[in-house]
Amino acid sequence: MKILYQGSPGAYSHLAALEIYPNAEIIACKTFDECFTKAKEDNKLKIIIPESNRITGNIGIEYLMFKHRLNIFAEHFLQIEHNLLGLKGSKLGEIKNVFSHAQALSQCSNFIKKNGFIENVHADTAGSAELISKSKKKSEAAIASKLSAKIYELDVLAYNIENEKGNATRFLIMGSSISQPELKKGKYITSFLFKLKSKPAALYQSLGGFAINGINLTKLQSYPEKNSFSSYFFLCDLDGHLEDPKVQKSLEELGLHCEDFHVLGVFLADKFREK
Repeated sequence: MKILYQGSPGAYSHLAALEIYPNAEIIACKTFDECFTKAKEDNKLKIIIPESNRITGNIGIEYLMFKHRLNIFAEHFLQIEHNLLGLKGSKLGEIKNVFSHAQALSQCSNFIKKNGFIENVHADTAGSAELISKSKKKSEAAIASKLSAKIYELDVLAYNIENEKGNATRFLIMGSSISQPELKKGKYITSFLFKLKSKPAALYQSLGGFAINGINLTKLQSYPEKNSFSSYFFLCDLDGHLEDPKVQKSLEELGLHCEDFHVLGVFLADKFREK
């Protein structure tokens, strides 16, 4: 099995892939679009993509989900533990500049301010660690995973520096092949996207079926259609399986109000949701 992720070796996506598929061939891609495009072209590939973070919200990959419409096989929550990484032998008091992804810097803002570091935004966390390993400057450090420290032979100068303990990122495992679990005991998530017909109160009317049938929506996000601010797609998750009669009735009601509707996947809810 081949699993694609965006970023450099040691990225949190890399770490998540190792947790789920420890025996798979895990391949780095430069961009999210590269991941989606390759998976769309080859149904034997799967990708693991960060979708949202508990602290800072959505990652911003929704437009690619709308564009490529890959099937979602599973979700996985990864506990995010940010660490300050520096060159071998460097000390915390020597650090002046800190490099990382914008979200990682935001999630560690208290530690950064406390130490008076100058923030430098980089494309990704692991790439920042790689940058530090090549810079040879003891005044520079990266915020990244412990896996990055191991890969790029850096020292961990401070552990778990995130503002909020219990920080976690939700990852989606996707591909172009279609499959879904049978309806059995367990908690399921059904993920779908839709575009409403252009009429007044369309969103309000379209959601009535979920209330009537007692279906809980756990995600509802709008995204503007390309080159338009008057037409929107919606990305939605609900608690339940597509084969559940109440879910089916709710989606049938929604479909009456839609120009476009597409099921992205049905999958077991990660046990992390119970915490």
